[in-house]
Amino acid sequence: RERERERSECLLPSLALLQAPPMGADMDGALRTIAGIADQRQKIEQYKLLLSSIVSTNNVAHAKAFIDHMVSDEVPLVASRQLLQIVAQDLVKLEADAHKEVAQYALAQIQPRVVSFEEQVCVIREGLAELYENEEQWSKAAQMLGGIDLDSGIRMLDDTYKLSKCVKIALLYLEDDDAVNAETYIKKASFLVNNSKDEALNLQYKVCYARILDLKRKFLEAALRYYEFSQLEKREIGGRQVDEDELQQALTAAVTCTILAAAGPQRSRVLATLYKDERCSKLKIYPILQKVYLERILRKPEVDAFAEELKPHQKALLPDKSTVLDRAMIEHNLLSASKLYTNISFEELGTLLGIGPDKAEKIAARMISEDRMRGSIDQVEGVIHFENDIEELHQWDQQIVGICQALNDVLESMVKKGLSVAV
Repeated sequence: RERERERSECLLPSLALLQAPPMGADMDGALRTIAGIADQRQKIEQYKLLLSSIVSTNNVAHAKAFIDHMVSDEVPLVASRQLLQIVAQDLVKLEADAHKEVAQYALAQIQPRVVSFEEQVCVIREGLAELYENEEQWSKAAQMLGGIDLDSGIRMLDDTYKLSKCVKIALLYLEDDDAVNAETYIKKASFLVNNSKDEALNLQYKVCYARILDLKRKFLEAALRYYEFSQLEKREIGGRQVDEDELQQALTAAVTCTILAAAGPQRSRVLATLYKDERCSKLKIYPILQKVYLERILRKPEVDAFAEELKPHQKALLPDKSTVLDRAMIEHNLLSASKLYTNISFEELGTLLGIGPDKAEKIAARMISEDRMRGSIDQVEGVIHFENDIEELHQWDQQIVGICQALNDVLESMVKKGLSVAV
């Protein structure tokens, strides 16, 4: 009893300071008093009580003083790690502005010794990123999560955790249409996704990658990934329900990206796949899909109606002052014209496409050189000659006729020999 009474008397000064939270210079005195306690367990308890008092009063100055004390040599590393972990977890209890200020200050003060406090830094960054995300400051939230060292040799992090962080950061950047930074992290994720057993996370990765390809105007690749997602058979993945609306949005995105893709054989194959998919007939943009697939020339009112369904990046200006949509529609109409005409002058072609003859010639030359259209250009006469597949089709028809005749000869020979022939 005598020893217990002596111990309680030793603690009275620090407890008195905790009951009435110190102000100004008294905070340093409270911290020094607690640091002087010999019993480690009692010392940590007193630090916890002081921290609780600071958080409850939302006192930024005292919080900063507490953090300075924790990273100083006065507190053993074992104790400072434990207490800074509590600080990191309790920051969310502060008001938003106080949370930001104290968290940023803590990260700056811990930085010189960041190797010793990696776990604590991670919790602080995750909390601050969540706060920025709630305020819709997407890039700031992404940058905060990007500061977490995922390749640390000190903390053992599994691939699923690393993958989740990379995908999360990429998704945050995508909210600000920042495809460049998003692609950096989705590429990191690509090395981890093959080992992941988390179906929901893998699906997030696929959708995120499709959106990045879409933003970077790699429309054909994006269309294939959107279409893959739209064919998802499982309706519940990782405890999350995937509804029909999401699948329909993915299918619409696949159709949109295919229409915007560079005209050519690859695009035609994807168009055929989409056109034959019965689900597409229910989409709002089905009429334009039908016309594009059937290689019909699109008029301005139809293009304007389609433009209303597009996202801002899909209507972005290109270096030649035309838009992504303009380029896609001009190329489509030029390819459609190649099916209708044997040859046409650049003047008439420009009128048909709604552009100047020089620009029509350049686009036609590029498409021919890239093997996206068959033809030749006579610059002296100012005429483009289109090559069609009529001769190839004729040869194909002749081959079919030859096979049918040969088969008929075989059947007649069998009948003459008295063999039964199934009809």
